[in-house]
Amino acid sequence: MLFKDKVAIVTGGGRDIGRAVSLKLAAEGAKVCINYANDEASALETLKRVEAAGGQAIVHRGNAADAAAVAELVAATQAAFGSRIDILVNLAGGMVARKPLAEIDETFFHHVMDLNLKSVFLTTQAVVPHMGEGAAIVNFASLAGRDGGGPGASIYATSKAAVMTFTRAMAKELGPRGIRVNALCCGMIATRFHDDFTKPEVRQAVANATPLRREGRAEEAAAAAVFLASDAASFINGANVDVNGGVFFS
Repeated sequence: MLFKDKVAIVTGGGRDIGRAVSLKLAAEGAKVCINYANDEASALETLKRVEAAGGQAIVHRGNAADAAAVAELVAATQAAFGSRIDILVNLAGGMVARKPLAEIDETFFHHVMDLNLKSVFLTTQAVVPHMGEGAAIVNFASLAGRDGGGPGASIYATSKAAVMTFTRAMAKELGPRGIRVNALCCGMIATRFHDDFTKPEVRQAVANATPLRREGRAEEAAAAAVFLASDAASFINGANVDVNGGVFFS
C-alpha cells in the first residue's frame, strides 16, 4: 500500500473528484478525514464506501475558508488518527456563478477568492506544522488558471492562477523541510461543477476539441493527485500538472 499508516485530509472530499481522491487514498492505506462544507449526504456516502472497502475515514464539516473552522478540522483529524498529518489535498472551491465584469461586485469577488485561494492558504498554514519530512500537499488549480477561463469565469480563473503561484511559492518554502507541494490543473472533468455551470453544447464542443475526444473522469483526476502525494513522485515539487486530455499544453 502506498500510504499505509499515513493520515490525509481532503477538503471538499465528499463528492465528485474529492470523493474519488478520498476513496483512492483510503484504498492505499491512508486514514482519511473527509471534509465538506454543505453536502452532508454525499460526504456520508463517501465514508460509507471507504468503510465498505475496508478503509478508515472520518467525516468533518467545516468551511475551509474560515480559520477557526480549519483549526477544528485539524483538531478532529488529530483526535481520530494522531498528531501527525502526512497528506493534504485542497479540493474545496468553486465558481459560484458566471458573471461578466460589469456584474461583479466586491462581495462576489471576495467570496470567490476566499473559496478558492484563502481556503488553500488557511489549510496549508494550519496543517504544515503537523507535517514531517516526506509529507505532501496537492492543490487543485484549474486549466482556467492558465487560459483565463470561459465566459463569466474571470474571478474564478484569477483565483486558480493564484493557487498555482502559491503552490510554487510553498514548494520553495517547504521543500527544505522535505514537504512537497504540487497542483493539478484540470480541464473539463465530468462533475457536478460542469453540470451546474457549463451548457451541454459547450461541454460537447470542448470534448470534440480534445485530442482524446471526451471529458475526463473524476477517477482520472484523483489518480493524478494520489500519484503526486505518493513517494513515486518524490522529486516532483512545485509542478502545476495539466490533466486535460491534451486540449491545452502549458
